[in-house]
Amino acid sequence: MPGIDECLLEAMLLPGALGAGVVDWASGLALGSIGDSPGGDHEVTAAETAELARTAAEHPDFGASPSGGGEDLPAVGPPATDLPVEDLIITTRTAYHVLCFVETAFDSSVFLHLWLDREEGNLALARLRLRGLAERLVL
Repeated sequence: MPGIDECLLEAMLLPGALGAGVVDWASGLALGSIGDSPGGDHEVTAAETAELARTAAEHPDFGASPSGGGEDLPAVGPPATDLPVEDLIITTRTAYHVLCFVETAFDSSVFLHLWLDREEGNLALARLRLRGLAERLVL
């Protein structure tokens, strides 16, 4: 099970990876970072992406049932987690930003942020690999 540094090194092995970070979305602090940062400063990037993550994680509409009616539906698939959002994908003209929430046994407010070159990266592969890293990450 990788720690923060090992997780970030593995994220940077993805094709097109420009930079990566582990961020606490409650405080906006970077717990670790590697590679380049979109604005040149990992701490500023962590604070800005934490605002997006916090908004998505705390917004009540993202936790609504697929039917929208609030009916009690039979459980299908794995049990629901406290966070209704699994990841966020932000697309710019030149890059993708993938924010993948990390679920832990304790009340976690951590996400992985991968900055991926749009021409060289594979968004689907990056999303799957980042989810795997998030599941194995030891904090």
